[in-house]
Amino acid sequence: MKAFKSYFAPAKQKDTALQNVKGEKSEKKKTKHGQAHSDSSSVGDRRTSSLAPSGLGPQHSTNTLSRYSNCGDLRADVTVHSLWQDQLRRLYATSLSPWEGAILKKGRNDFVCAPADIRNVRNGLFDLVCQLNVSCAITMNTPVIQSIIRGVVSSGSLPYIPLMDGLRLQVLAKLSDLPRCHKHQFAAFVLEPPLLVVWDDEADRILERAEGLEKNLIRYIWQDGGDEESGDDEKASPAEVTVDEITPSSLEEGKTEDRPVRLTSPVIVGMTLGLSVVCLGLGWRSLALQTMVDGDFKRLALVAVSPLTMFISLFFFLIIICDIFQIIGPISSLTSNSKNYSGQPPRRLNREHQDLPHITIQMPVYKESLAPVIRPTVISLKAAISTYELQGGTANIFVNDDGMQLLPADEALGRKEFYEEHNIGWVSRPAHNPKPEDESVKPFLRRGRFKKASNMNYCLMVSNRIEEKLKGITRGDSWSQESEDRVYTQALAQVLQEDEGRTWAEGNVRVGDYVLLIDSDTRVPRDCLLDAVSEMDASPEIAILQYSSGVMNVTESFFERAVTWFTQLIYTSIKFAVANGDIPPFVGHNAVLRWSAIQDAGSYTDEDGYEKFWSESHVSEDFDMALRLQTAGYSLRFGTYPGDGFKEGVSLTVYDELARWEKYAFGITIMGYIGTYYAIGASWILTLMNYFLTGWLFGFYDKYYLDSFAIYFSIIIVFPLAGNIALAVLRYRLGEQSFLPALWNNFKWIPLFSIFLGGISLHVSKALLCHFFEINIQWGATSKEVEHCNFLEEIPKIIKSFWGTFLFCFLMTGLLVAGYFFFPREWQIKTFASIYPLASVTVCHFALPVLLNPALMKFTW
Repeated sequence: MKAFKSYFAPAKQKDTALQNVKGEKSEKKKTKHGQAHSDSSSVGDRRTSSLAPSGLGPQHSTNTLSRYSNCGDLRADVTVHSLWQDQLRRLYATSLSPWEGAILKKGRNDFVCAPADIRNVRNGLFDLVCQLNVSCAITMNTPVIQSIIRGVVSSGSLPYIPLMDGLRLQVLAKLSDLPRCHKHQFAAFVLEPPLLVVWDDEADRILERAEGLEKNLIRYIWQDGGDEESGDDEKASPAEVTVDEITPSSLEEGKTEDRPVRLTSPVIVGMTLGLSVVCLGLGWRSLALQTMVDGDFKRLALVAVSPLTMFISLFFFLIIICDIFQIIGPISSLTSNSKNYSGQPPRRLNREHQDLPHITIQMPVYKESLAPVIRPTVISLKAAISTYELQGGTANIFVNDDGMQLLPADEALGRKEFYEEHNIGWVSRPAHNPKPEDESVKPFLRRGRFKKASNMNYCLMVSNRIEEKLKGITRGDSWSQESEDRVYTQALAQVLQEDEGRTWAEGNVRVGDYVLLIDSDTRVPRDCLLDAVSEMDASPEIAILQYSSGVMNVTESFFERAVTWFTQLIYTSIKFAVANGDIPPFVGHNAVLRWSAIQDAGSYTDEDGYEKFWSESHVSEDFDMALRLQTAGYSLRFGTYPGDGFKEGVSLTVYDELARWEKYAFGITIMGYIGTYYAIGASWILTLMNYFLTGWLFGFYDKYYLDSFAIYFSIIIVFPLAGNIALAVLRYRLGEQSFLPALWNNFKWIPLFSIFLGGISLHVSKALLCHFFEINIQWGATSKEVEHCNFLEEIPKIIKSFWGTFLFCFLMTGLLVAGYFFFPREWQIKTFASIYPLASVTVCHFALPVLLNPALMKFTW
């Protein structure tokens, strides 16, 4: 590296030329960490500006416009010539070489260029960019670029050019290597002919990318200090993370990080069990005292319900102890590393000593819209892949498209073109067709109550079949990437031919060493993949690295913001529990999986006859996978050092959130709080029973019986009051928020969640009963985008979805009125403690679909 930089040291007399380049657009912000390679990757979240240069429009006459068949052709022609003019104005090109120019993609296999002569060069820049298949590309042939290429040649043809922040840019020996380069690096130096090729997904950002890349190169060359030291600007960059590197020698010497086992969580659980036993003992004491008074031993039969009481109340007592520890307990574990928790980033792999692992980003999708949902997620993924490739790694996107064969032909074609343009591999399975009308068509079952698991299994099956065919290939010493691509294409074609058109697939669907599993509405940090593979590589016993997630809001509705707050509360609770020694969860997305561990411990075969990995008989296929991996001896880990860099979508409507709670209740097998779901599901029937019991026998029932009003009061104290105070204190202690704003943010959502949690009892009980009696119940995919409905459209939708709930509310209202006014005098129920619980359940069930429905509350017509 010193030899490389020393080549430029004598060139200080050419300061003027360099200053001219560095001075262009000096009013813009300085390039920060990763800006040179990732700024344009965020274009999905920005508006597209006009590309036509001033002066071009008035010069076009009607005859000129008639040359274009449509407005799209005109726009493409104006855009590509605008880019070429900008290249000339910025001195990026000389207009003398047939290897320089700008190329723009109009559609699939349809490109335009400027100047037009480069199209005529056989196997030239135009043909090679078409094979590379990018949206737009330009060349750079400035004095700075020429100096760098001469330095590379004189130093022995380095395989890469170093950039700031430890990144490096690929170097190609000749331009014909361009179609097989690392596409997500978005640029490549070419030694013959000497130039820099830059490409991007959006034409209006490519010049900014080129300028940022040139500034990055100059900053690296002229940075103060040693070879690997950054200047003050880089040290101040908020995106930069300073980490140690793991080398083979350090692994051999046992210098990997020591991760202690935290024992705070066992203490919390022990105190919870102790408190549960104490409270049960107080109940038994009441039974013993009453038995001593009247000598009636029949009441001792109530001791038989003690296990059920403890089962239902365990989570309640756990929250009490956790609140105490969050307020006064130790919190250093939340910012440090332990066996199952990572509060600090790992030491990064040293790419000089070993190749970085290949990572596959697996994204199941269904019928989500391409533009508002899938495209922004892909743009976010490409930014992360770009960073990882510039760091020396490789990655691919593997989409499991369960909706491709269900969509109209034009929408399916749009998805195919989008995947092809962004270098995405994808697989799509046939539609559910158990009894085809045509006898020549084979039946196909999309198994599972929740189709995500069977979708991923089918797509992984296709990938594995391709791998089996590739294993039989003999690879000699002259084997190249081009050879590998050729045999892969043949293997994929064979698999599709064997399936007789039932399976659709294109692109790279091979699975790497690690799998980053995401949802279709996810955002990932730009610099996350190297940390992920470094941590997994340093801990071979870890099968799943689950990352904490922030929330990506797509609307301004009060309900989505409320669910956002609740989701953040859940992740804070998970972070606190795991940091103190609890077992980390696997939530099914934003997690890195070790592919060899999944194959080793997670595979099984059922009646479909092929190897599967995800359970199709459970709603919580992620929890089932976590159990199987841990049973096989693997461990899980929870990482919080990315902060809110990983983002997930939340429920946009009360319908989706209610379905989510039903799915949890149906598939829940976590003993720590499964009792809470049974308590919620049974609350409506127990409250109804309490209404008659306390109303007709007020003052006569045993002291062992705790009426609904007393339970209601206890829940209010522990969950909304103490829980929110403890949460605010914890976030204050961690430095995440000031105390009073955190407290207000917690308390302002109490009314909404009081209605929601009070109104889901009937729905949760339905899911629990279906599970108990093995009644078939299925759920569709959660909505990822807003559906705009006015007041009149929403009313029929609510009645259709909640007619049973409204019937229950009307019956309970009639019961309360009749019990107060119309029952015989000696049977009338007028006690507040008897009426209030049932009235609360009734009001909450009625208000849930009405007051918590933004589409209804807007009163739009």
